[in-house]
Amino acid sequence: MNPVTTGLLRVVIVLLVLGTLLTQLVILPDMAWTLQVRYPEAAALRVPTLVVSAIGLVPLQAVLGCVWRLVGMARRDAVFSPSAFRWVDAMIGSAVVAGVVAMGLLVWLLAQTRDTGVPPGIFLTLVGCAVLAVGVALLVVVLRGLLVKAVTWKGEATALRAELAEVI
Repeated sequence: MNPVTTGLLRVVIVLLVLGTLLTQLVILPDMAWTLQVRYPEAAALRVPTLVVSAIGLVPLQAVLGCVWRLVGMARRDAVFSPSAFRWVDAMIGSAVVAGVVAMGLLVWLLAQTRDTGVPPGIFLTLVGCAVLAVGVALLVVVLRGLLVKAVTWKGEATALRAELAEVI
């Protein structure tokens, strides 16, 4: 694997993690405070929405950590090994958790705003996040299947090389 590519990918991962931390610690609390001032009637929704929104970024951070580990394995030419499966499985689990959190927040908001309804923009954003998370999980499941095949073929190639070395 090209060290420049993996280095740039790691820079992007660090920037994304810093961006999600900034969002969790600064942007979401500021938005919640602004909404409370502008819409005092929705003050009861502020804290739960803030907490679930901040928690909703944790699966993304977990995926970024898994990608970091897989990039390290690719640098060492060890990504096609059984040890890569735990990181890929963690990515699948994180994507599923993100989808569940998005749908959970939507259901909670629907229950809290029975009379007025959830604004269409928020509704579509949460549904879109849930669908995106499930789509990412399914994509990673397909990629995991390819990784299984690659690991199997690598094992077979190693065995064939050993047999060939014995013959020669």
